Amino acid sequence: MENPIAIDPAPSTFEERLDRIRAQRVALRLRHSQALARLMEEREDLRGVHALADFVDDSLRWSA
Repeated sequence: MENPIAIDPAPSTFEERLDRIRAQRVALRLRHSQALARLMEEREDLRGVHALADFVDDSLRWSA
């Protein structure tokens, strides 16, 4: 008997798994970018501490 409450069955094909992984990466990238932007907005003293964080923050500001 199948589980009627199965929320996310395992993808059956390689393409489906790859699509799921890509979607997870996009969501994770967005979440990290939002968190970094929020942090840099709250803590101006962090500017200049890490070059990559400054780059991402500037990129987000220009794309908004």
